[in-house]
Amino acid sequence: MKELKITSTLQIYDAFEELPEDIQQLMRQSFEIRDKAYAPYSEFLVGAAILLENGEIILGNNQENACYPSGLCAERTAIYYAGANFPNVPVLKMALSAKSLKHSLLTPTPPCGACRQAIAEYEIKQKAPIEIFFMGETGKVVKSCSLANLLPLIFDNSYL
Repeated sequence: MKELKITSTLQIYDAFEELPEDIQQLMRQSFEIRDKAYAPYSEFLVGAAILLENGEIILGNNQENACYPSGLCAERTAIYYAGANFPNVPVLKMALSAKSLKHSLLTPTPPCGACRQAIAEYEIKQKAPIEIFFMGETGKVVKSCSLANLLPLIFDNSYL
Protein backbone atom coordinates (compact mmCIF):
# COMPACT_ATOMS: atom_id res chain seq x y z
CA MET A 1 0.00 0.00 0.00
CA LYS A 2 1.10 3.53 -0.76
CA GLU A 3 -0.15 6.72 0.78
CA LEU A 4 -1.26 9.59 -1.42
CA LYS A 5 -1.02 13.04 0.12
CA ILE A 6 -3.02 15.78 -1.58
CA THR A 7 -2.42 19.44 -0.84
CA SER A 8 -4.14 22.59 -2.01
CA THR A 9 -2.83 26.11 -2.03
CA LEU A 10 -5.25 28.97 -1.38
CA GLN A 11 -4.66 32.66 -0.75
CA ILE A 12 -6.58 34.35 2.05
CA TYR A 13 -7.30 38.06 2.08
CA ASP A 14 -8.14 39.37 5.55
CA ALA A 15 -10.73 41.79 4.17
CA PHE A 16 -12.60 42.68 1.00
CA GLU A 17 -10.60 45.92 0.75
CA GLU A 18 -7.36 43.94 0.23
CA LEU A 19 -8.64 42.49 -3.05
CA PRO A 20 -7.42 43.93 -6.35
CA GLU A 21 -9.84 46.60 -7.63
CA ASP A 22 -11.14 44.45 -10.52
CA ILE A 23 -11.99 41.64 -8.10
CA GLN A 24 -13.66 44.10 -5.71
CA GLN A 25 -15.89 45.22 -8.60
CA LEU A 26 -16.70 41.62 -9.53
CA MET A 27 -17.41 40.76 -5.88
CA ARG A 28 -19.71 43.81 -5.53
CA GLN A 29 -21.75 42.44 -8.42
CA SER A 30 -22.00 39.11 -6.61
CA PHE A 31 -23.36 41.01 -3.55
CA GLU A 32 -26.02 42.73 -5.65
CA ILE A 33 -27.22 39.58 -7.37
CA ARG A 34 -26.97 37.59 -4.10
CA ASP A 35 -29.50 39.88 -2.47
CA LYS A 36 -31.96 39.05 -5.26
CA ALA A 37 -31.73 35.27 -4.70
CA TYR A 38 -34.93 33.28 -4.27
CA ALA A 39 -34.29 31.37 -1.03
CA PRO A 40 -37.51 31.33 1.02
CA TYR A 41 -36.76 27.94 2.61
CA SER A 42 -33.11 28.08 3.64
CA GLU A 43 -32.84 31.88 3.85
CA PHE A 44 -29.30 31.31 2.57
CA LEU A 45 -28.49 33.69 -0.28
CA VAL A 46 -25.63 33.14 -2.72
CA GLY A 47 -24.45 35.32 -5.58
CA ALA A 48 -22.02 34.52 -8.38
CA ALA A 49 -20.35 36.94 -10.78
CA ILE A 50 -18.30 35.44 -13.60
CA LEU A 51 -15.83 37.33 -15.79
CA LEU A 52 -15.50 35.93 -19.30
CA GLU A 53 -12.47 36.42 -21.54
CA ASN A 54 -14.49 38.74 -23.80
CA GLY A 55 -15.19 41.09 -20.86
CA GLU A 56 -18.79 39.97 -20.34
CA ILE A 57 -19.87 39.55 -16.75
CA ILE A 58 -22.44 36.86 -16.07
CA LEU A 59 -24.46 36.91 -12.85
CA GLY A 60 -26.36 34.17 -11.07
CA ASN A 61 -28.00 33.53 -7.73
CA ASN A 62 -29.51 30.52 -6.02
CA GLN A 63 -33.08 29.61 -6.91
CA GLU A 64 -34.85 27.36 -4.41
CA ASN A 65 -37.91 25.21 -4.87
CA ALA A 66 -40.23 23.52 -2.37
CA CYS A 67 -39.07 20.29 -4.05
CA TYR A 68 -35.47 20.82 -2.91
CA PRO A 69 -33.62 18.92 -5.65
CA SER A 70 -35.33 21.13 -8.24
CA GLY A 71 -33.52 24.28 -7.09
CA LEU A 72 -30.19 25.45 -8.45
CA CYS A 73 -27.13 27.02 -6.86
CA ALA A 74 -25.82 30.44 -7.90
CA GLU A 75 -22.58 29.07 -9.33
CA ARG A 76 -24.32 26.65 -11.67
CA THR A 77 -26.97 29.20 -12.61
CA ALA A 78 -24.21 31.56 -13.77
CA ILE A 79 -21.82 29.08 -15.37
CA TYR A 80 -24.57 27.28 -17.29
CA TYR A 81 -25.85 30.64 -18.57
CA ALA A 82 -22.31 31.49 -19.68
CA GLY A 83 -21.97 28.11 -21.38
CA ALA A 84 -25.32 28.45 -23.14
CA ASN A 85 -24.81 32.01 -24.37
CA PHE A 86 -21.03 32.17 -24.80
CA PRO A 87 -20.09 28.53 -25.49
CA ASN A 88 -16.58 29.18 -26.78
CA VAL A 89 -15.59 32.05 -24.48
CA PRO A 90 -13.34 31.02 -21.58
CA VAL A 91 -14.32 31.76 -18.00
CA LEU A 92 -11.50 33.69 -16.31
CA LYS A 93 -12.71 34.47 -12.79
CA MET A 94 -15.60 33.82 -10.44
CA ALA A 95 -16.58 35.89 -7.40
CA LEU A 96 -18.91 34.18 -4.94
CA SER A 97 -20.59 35.58 -1.86
CA ALA A 98 -22.98 34.04 0.62
CA LYS A 99 -25.30 35.54 3.23
CA SER A 100 -27.65 34.02 5.78
CA LEU A 101 -30.81 35.82 6.82
CA LYS A 102 -30.69 33.84 10.09
CA HIS A 103 -27.22 34.82 11.38
CA SER A 104 -24.05 36.71 10.44
CA LEU A 105 -21.99 34.69 7.99
CA LEU A 106 -18.33 35.66 8.33
CA THR A 107 -16.79 32.41 7.09
CA PRO A 108 -15.72 32.22 3.44
CA THR A 109 -18.22 29.88 1.81
CA PRO A 110 -16.89 27.72 -1.04
CA PRO A 111 -19.00 26.13 -3.79
CA CYS A 112 -20.86 22.94 -2.90
CA GLY A 113 -19.74 19.63 -4.38
CA ALA A 114 -22.17 19.71 -7.32
CA CYS A 115 -21.01 23.22 -8.24
CA ARG A 116 -17.36 22.20 -7.96
CA GLN A 117 -18.00 19.39 -10.43
CA ALA A 118 -19.80 21.77 -12.82
CA ILE A 119 -16.96 24.32 -12.64
CA ALA A 120 -14.45 21.49 -13.18
CA GLU A 121 -16.21 20.61 -16.43
CA TYR A 122 -15.61 24.15 -17.73
CA GLU A 123 -11.94 24.17 -16.68
CA ILE A 124 -11.48 20.88 -18.53
CA LYS A 125 -13.39 22.12 -21.59
CA GLN A 126 -11.40 25.35 -21.89
CA LYS A 127 -8.08 23.74 -20.87
CA ALA A 128 -7.39 26.65 -18.54
CA PRO A 129 -7.93 27.29 -14.83
CA ILE A 130 -10.66 29.51 -13.42
CA GLU A 131 -9.74 31.79 -10.53
CA ILE A 132 -12.36 31.51 -7.80
CA PHE A 133 -12.80 34.08 -5.02
CA PHE A 134 -15.29 33.29 -2.26
CA MET A 135 -16.47 34.89 0.95
CA GLY A 136 -19.33 35.08 3.40
CA GLU A 137 -21.28 38.28 3.95
CA THR A 138 -18.17 40.10 5.20
CA GLY A 139 -14.70 39.22 6.43
CA LYS A 140 -12.00 37.12 4.85
CA VAL A 141 -11.92 36.26 1.16
CA VAL A 142 -10.36 33.07 -0.17
CA LYS A 143 -8.80 32.80 -3.62
CA SER A 144 -8.22 29.54 -5.44
CA CYS A 145 -6.20 29.77 -8.66
CA SER A 146 -8.06 26.74 -10.02
CA LEU A 147 -11.01 24.56 -9.19
CA ALA A 148 -8.50 21.72 -8.86
CA ASN A 149 -7.51 23.15 -5.46
CA LEU A 150 -11.10 22.71 -4.25
CA LEU A 151 -11.73 19.36 -5.94
CA PRO A 152 -8.33 17.68 -6.35
CA LEU A 153 -9.63 14.30 -7.59
CA ILE A 154 -11.75 15.58 -10.44
CA PHE A 155 -14.13 13.18 -12.17
CA ASP A 156 -13.83 13.82 -15.91
CA ASN A 157 -14.64 12.17 -19.23
CA SER A 158 -11.52 9.99 -19.08
CA TYR A 159 -13.49 7.69 -16.73
CA LEU A 160 -16.36 7.22 -19.17
